Amino acid sequence: MDPTLLHHLLAMLCGSAVGFSLALIGGGGSILAVPLLLYVVGLRDPHVAIGTSALAVAANAFANLIPHARAGNVRWPAAFMFAATGVLGAFLGSSLGKIIDGHHLLVLFALLMMVIAALMLRGRRGHDGTGYPRRYMFPRLGIVGLGAGSLSGFFGIGGGFLIVPGLVFASGMGMIDAIGTSLFCVGAFAFTAAVNYAVSGWVAWPVALEFIAGGIVGGWLGMLGAQNLSRKRGALSILFAAIVVAVALFMLVKSVLR
Repeated sequence: MDPTLLHHLLAMLCGSAVGFSLALIGGGGSILAVPLLLYVVGLRDPHVAIGTSALAVAANAFANLIPHARAGNVRWPAAFMFAATGVLGAFLGSSLGKIIDGHHLLVLFALLMMVIAALMLRGRRGHDGTGYPRRYMFPRLGIVGLGAGSLSGFFGIGGGFLIVPGLVFASGMGMIDAIGTSLFCVGAFAFTAAVNYAVSGWVAWPVALEFIAGGIVGGWLGMLGAQNLSRKRGALSILFAAIVVAVALFMLVKSVLR
């Protein structure tokens, strides 16, 4: 097969996996996109991989938001509050992340993922939405959104693996609603980081467009899976944590062996 054609196919297939993950668990966009861009598609600069993934994840998150919104899985007031403070954090975090060595970012990113996975597994029995809305929900959402946005921008990610647990803990909404709501926030955070990286020339535009095209297809399939898993108590939380741990371990191994 023509190497150029293979490169395009790999980019679209990887984009499909990212879109599927975003729609299924509201996260995993950039935690999958960054290693896929580096180790499968073949981008060499971690900063370019981060910038490209941020742009692709933003577009796919907004596209995958549509079916979740139609299914009633989006809590719009919470989404707007979380995103408003998170975008500010994403800008500040991405500005700091650009001046730090890209390989160091990947190691810190993987370690943070392990912590988030542990927190999600620990509290999975309370993720049924019976606590929504939590007392002082909007101030809590604002504070958590600022923190999640800062980390999202710092690591150049959409931040779904931060946003989903953040929405659950701050508002008490159920996992399926947190997944749907998170897509709006993921899109806003990732777009902010993508613009910041694009200004520095760290976006591979052709690869990003191929990722986006593949992600739209994968996203519709992920939405169907999320609806089915939401009927099984704790299933989405366990799946979310398992995917985060698997990718974190992979990234740590690759970083140590590089």
